[in-house]
This record gives sequence, structure tokens and C-alpha cells, in this order.
Amino acid sequence: MTVVREIHLASRPARVPEAANFRFVERTLGSPRAGEVLVKNLYLSVDPYMRGRMRDAPSYIPPFELDAPLAGGAVGVVVESGSESLSPGDHVVHDLGWRTHALADAEAFRAVEPVAGVPLSAFLGVLGMPGLTAYVGVSDIARVSTGDTVFVSGAAGAVGSLAGQLARHRGAARVIGSAGSSMKVEHLVDDLGFDTAFDYRKVDVADRLKALAPDGLNVYFDNVGGQQLEAAVENLGNGGRVAMCGWISDFHAREPAGLRNGRLMVAKRLTLQGFIVSDHRHREPEFRKEVGALLAGGGITFRETVITGIDYTVDAFIGLFEGHNVGKMIVDVAGE
Repeated sequence: MTVVREIHLASRPARVPEAANFRFVERTLGSPRAGEVLVKNLYLSVDPYMRGRMRDAPSYIPPFELDAPLAGGAVGVVVESGSESLSPGDHVVHDLGWRTHALADAEAFRAVEPVAGVPLSAFLGVLGMPGLTAYVGVSDIARVSTGDTVFVSGAAGAVGSLAGQLARHRGAARVIGSAGSSMKVEHLVDDLGFDTAFDYRKVDVADRLKALAPDGLNVYFDNVGGQQLEAAVENLGNGGRVAMCGWISDFHAREPAGLRNGRLMVAKRLTLQGFIVSDHRHREPEFRKEVGALLAGGGITFRETVITGIDYTVDAFIGLFEGHNVGKMIVDVAGE
């Protein structure tokens, strides 16, 4: 028997999630039956989209159930197997995170081969769902090409940090990023190769974009919505493209904010397209090949914020909305 420690959703947050909305539960798991595997989780992912699943409202993905384990990305190692497809010692990625162990059909897990010099946790970030989101947004939705001026909001996060670097590899002439602190702004320019960046908390975003891109933006990679989307619409040139993958600015708002300059979308013939990464899984092999090669060759760099211990998973999740992360926020389950 294996004792598993799980994090359940105890109540639905009214606005900003609090520790009281979650509950730690211990239970025991048996050995795998035929076709099942038991996995010990090594790293857990906390992601902004999970906040939306805590609402009891229709969306592109079902809401989390109350008094049940939360689900999220995880990297683990197989400890027992009743399946021919996975063996003890295999490393896997899956969506049964927020717990120390997971027991399920082998089909719920996908084997991954460790990459030399890259931590396994990268399969939750730069080589995982956030990385694929950046890849699809830059390549397929925004269609970044040679000479483009690109603006990325939330640029120091897991998605934005890779989106800006990929835009450069697609030939962008100028890449601008926004972030929520001076330290993050320096990171964007000094470590990730953005041409320039600014702290959106300290400036009028529309005015700053006008100064940084006087000839207008070609592309906006939108991680946040709200004020920064409105400012980007103000500064996009004719035929500008917007890839929209997040709306974190509204997650805790009492009333959703609307765009006050929507008329410009018509006048400038803009294309604004929202997308969900799960609709683009067919792009995963090409994404892993290209980004893996860039990582190996030093053409891409990434940062992780690692919190040690499953007991701090909720703190890590809440920290996302307080700007505590640079790059991907990861929970090292046992700190081993």
C-alpha cells in the first residue's frame, strides 16, 4: 500500500484564491491492476488557467470538482507497473498532479526521455504545455515573420519568455516585453534577448508602446488581456495580428473589463485570435524537435522558480497571481 498526499478543492474562490479554499487529504493506494501504473510525482505544475477551472461555470474544460483532487501537469517516475507499455524507472508526464502519487491506466501517462543538461521539470515548462503554447502562438496564430515588431505581455512568465525568444528566431526585427517588476524587466533584456522591456505597473502602457514602436506594432502576443490588450490595439498597425492565450487581468475581477477602442479593430483590419493549446497537440513533435535543438545549442534559455515541498503547492499557485515567479513556477514534490 502507498500513502498518497493530495490537495483537494474545498471551496470555490470568490476572487483571489486563499489557503482556506484548499484541503490536504491522505489516503492509500493499492498496487496497479492490469493495464495500470503507479507513478511517484517528482515535479508539479501550477498554472494560471487552473484559476478558471475553480469556477463552477461552462468553459473549454470542465471545472474542478469540490472535495476531489486537483489536476495539473506533473513529471514522475513509474514505481510499479501492470502495463507492458511502461516499466518501473520510466519517466512520464501526465495531468494527475497536485498529489504525491498517481495510480491510473497507462494511457494517462506519456513517457519522456530526459534531455542532457536539461532538468526533468522542463517538461512542465519550456518543453511542456507552456512551451507549446508559445510555439503555436508565435508560429501559427500570430505568424511572426521577418521584420515584424512584436510586443509580448507577461513576458517574464513561462509562456511569454519563450514567445519572445521564438519571435526573434522567426526573424522579428524588434521584440518588446512587459513585466511586473524592474528585476523582471532586466531579466528580459539581459538574459532573454528582448530589445527592450518595461514595467507595466509604472507607466502608461499605450504611451510607452508608442514611444518604443513609433511605426506601430505588427504582432501582439497577449497573455493578460485588459489594459495591455487595449494599449496594443491602440498601437498596432494596419493588418496587425494578436495571438490571445490568456486573460489573467480579469481572473479576480468582480466585473469583466471591456475594450474601449474596439472600433480600431475594424479601422485597422486587425486579426485577434484566441487559442487553446490542447487544440494543437499535433504540433508537439515539431515543437519538441525545434525547441529541443535550440536549447541544446544555446539559442533558447529559460528560468524556473522552484518551490520545495508539496505542502507549499497552494502557496506557489497563489504566488502566480502576486508575480512571485520568473519563468515557470514548479513545485519540487519532495525536494529530493
